[in-house]
Amino acid sequence: MRKTYHLCLSAGNHGLLCRREEDYVRMVNCICIAALRTETIVLAFAVMANHIHLCVRSYDQEKYMKTLRYMYTRYFNSKYHRRGRLGERSYFVLELEGLHHILTAIAYVLRNPLHHGISATPFGYAYTSANAIFRKALGKTLPLALERKNMYRYLPEPCGEIPSGYRMDVKGMLFPDDIIDVSEVEHLFATPRSFLYYMNRLSGKQWEEEQRKDSSETIPVTLDDIEKGVNVQTIQEMLVAEHGKADYNAVSDITTCQMIDDYISEHCPGCRSVYDLPTESVQSIMRHLHIKYSLPKSQLLRCFPGLSRKNSAFFS
Repeated sequence: MRKTYHLCLSAGNHGLLCRREEDYVRMVNCICIAALRTETIVLAFAVMANHIHLCVRSYDQEKYMKTLRYMYTRYFNSKYHRRGRLGERSYFVLELEGLHHILTAIAYVLRNPLHHGISATPFGYAYTSANAIFRKALGKTLPLALERKNMYRYLPEPCGEIPSGYRMDVKGMLFPDDIIDVSEVEHLFATPRSFLYYMNRLSGKQWEEEQRKDSSETIPVTLDDIEKGVNVQTIQEMLVAEHGKADYNAVSDITTCQMIDDYISEHCPGCRSVYDLPTESVQSIMRHLHIKYSLPKSQLLRCFPGLSRKNSAFFS
């Protein structure tokens, strides 16, 4: 029997899980292929720079995550000339029981870009499944699809044969509509209006009270539970972003990583990637980008692999 889970894998202090746009695309595709291999049903996903959130129904969530991590780590290590485990050794698991429990977890997963101040709404971010839910009813069009013969270059190897109905956009990302069980998620939310309500409501005690209706023994899912172990922003900062008070013009992690890679290419001949840099070069580049572009120290520390907040001395 499949059980329903919220799963969260974080990079922790080991850099980022996704540095460039093609990494986000590959992670989404790995989420799909791992689900196909392990007979897992994906209900929702959000791929962020240094962590991923998933709501799944699985016979064996550990096998699913092991498969996903192996496929993506193999891609990432090959691309960036690195070795070893990618992300924290353990990942966060929360078993979900009851309708409101599941709805709340899915809502928090899809609202993750909003909570991290990356998008003003859950629908303005490309690497979640938010836009696949009630797509037609909410007037959202499908992107252009890539020809099937060109799809396999963007998939993890070996991926095997993918179902004939699966589609991919021109950037190489499988359609979220095909990755998740859209009909099941729409059944859970019941109506487009109810779905929009969950996407726009503010966090609070009402969410917890609703979940207790499922069972008196149910421990309510909160934003703090969903973000456990991520350590990017504080819960208070995320609640501020939820009220629409984030700086949406801030430089993204993708752009910062591009700046780092461009600088390495120009000034560090012989270095194959950021993972090849000696410590003194890391310090020099961090200071340069911090001064020239006023990039936050926390973001630079996040975009350089293996560094922690204690390395803020690099800026002095």
